[in-house]
Amino acid sequence: MEFLASSLLELITQTSTNLPPDVRKAMSWAIGAETPGTQSHQALTIMGSNIDMAVEDEGAICQDTGMPTFIVHTPVGVNQLVISKAIKEAVAEATRRGKLRPNSVDSLTGANSGNNLGVETPVIHFEQWEQDEIEVKLVLKGGGCENKNIQYSLPCELEHLGRAGRDLAGVKKCLLHAVWQAQGQGCSPGALGVCIGSDRAHGYMLAKMQLFRTLDDVNPVPELAKLEAEVLEEANKLGVGAMGFGGGVSLIGCKVTAANRLPASFFVSVAYDCWAFRRLGVRLDASSGAITGWLYRDPAREVEKMVAQAGLPLTGREIVLEPPLTAEQMRKLKVGDVVLIRGEVFTGRDAVHAHLMKNPPPVDLNGAVLYHCGPVMLKQGDEWFVKAAGPTTSIREEPYQADVLRKYGVKAIIGKGGMGAKTLAGLKECGAVYLNAVGGAAQYYARTVEKVLGVHLMEFGIPEAMWHLRVKDFMAIVTMDAHGNSLHAEVEEATGRVLETLKA
Repeated sequence: MEFLASSLLELITQTSTNLPPDVRKAMSWAIGAETPGTQSHQALTIMGSNIDMAVEDEGAICQDTGMPTFIVHTPVGVNQLVISKAIKEAVAEATRRGKLRPNSVDSLTGANSGNNLGVETPVIHFEQWEQDEIEVKLVLKGGGCENKNIQYSLPCELEHLGRAGRDLAGVKKCLLHAVWQAQGQGCSPGALGVCIGSDRAHGYMLAKMQLFRTLDDVNPVPELAKLEAEVLEEANKLGVGAMGFGGGVSLIGCKVTAANRLPASFFVSVAYDCWAFRRLGVRLDASSGAITGWLYRDPAREVEKMVAQAGLPLTGREIVLEPPLTAEQMRKLKVGDVVLIRGEVFTGRDAVHAHLMKNPPPVDLNGAVLYHCGPVMLKQGDEWFVKAAGPTTSIREEPYQADVLRKYGVKAIIGKGGMGAKTLAGLKECGAVYLNAVGGAAQYYARTVEKVLGVHLMEFGIPEAMWHLRVKDFMAIVTMDAHGNSLHAEVEEATGRVLETLKA
């Protein structure tokens, strides 16, 4: 097994940085299908550019590399303990190199292990088979889309769709509802892995395993193939669009399996994945651990570019914001405005927001821009460098955000997926705005960071620390303004009305 560790490290690196061809094909279709000039098309273009940048720099496509989940098939007699140890070593090394973000947090203390190792992390599932080679598949599924997983127990009543019964028609209602409820928080356009039946725990597992199917395959079960096609077609009529901005492409894949169930239970388990659909696999020689072949990709085939030009062409209508900002400046902005931030920005996620409720900030936040971001960072000598820096899902900060605005004078929030009524009222009261960046576009936004000026609250771990950054031309869209308008609320309401028409 002399090559096992290096083979696994290459699998992790390629999974984090290089989307498989079937996902690229689906995203190319999405870019071409969306109406040019719309906010959704802008977002899709940035996603495509980010995919290209990640390959060029061998950087993480999305800064949230999730909880690495390995599916391992071994021949009879192969020592699975050796493989498990090698996987953990490769995960730690990939984290050290910045290919994975340190995401393993102790659930009791909140302490970050710093290397993605801990109790039950990474996730490893072993199965024996009668083939001679070892097969290792890996999926990296971030927390934003993981939080939009959902499980239904039929029969049930669904918002906008009414009663869903114990049949395929009821299942289809659940899947359309799953796409609708994810909105931009799951970084749409997304993909669904689905299990009909089984029990609660195993149903979720089987749903996640459907994400190992290619997006362009055809289900061998005719009834399920028909269901997959119908859900894909109807979900793309909802109008959720890329990042929940409204638009014609909300879903790039739907993969469904069915498992036997108990007579008393009828579960529909949904694993929602984002557009940054990171899934690859390798075949390994059972004696040396060397890679004998790849799954989902051909390394000899040149990777085709997603977009002709890196980044998004500027129109000249963008509004430049240079912190510190004032309430007067923010009240001039309205939903739909595209802004370019030039100057200093502070990151702050869950731990920072909770900290600020009981403690003063370590920096002056008056007029500041607060970025909901948990970056991938590497230290070289005494200096820190940003390796990936896309936005995290903002709704988690809803309990805190309005108070942070009032107490400390923050004037702009950057995140993804929008926020709720409490924050919207706080924005209006304080003269502040919410700026939506494109979820998953970690390389695109990392390139806007000119310098890391400092770091505070490092005791929370790298993703949760407060990073002080200087950025140039950081692009985002005003989706919640200081006048009480919210694009997110508008799209959710409009798509809910469309959902009503699909309940028959």
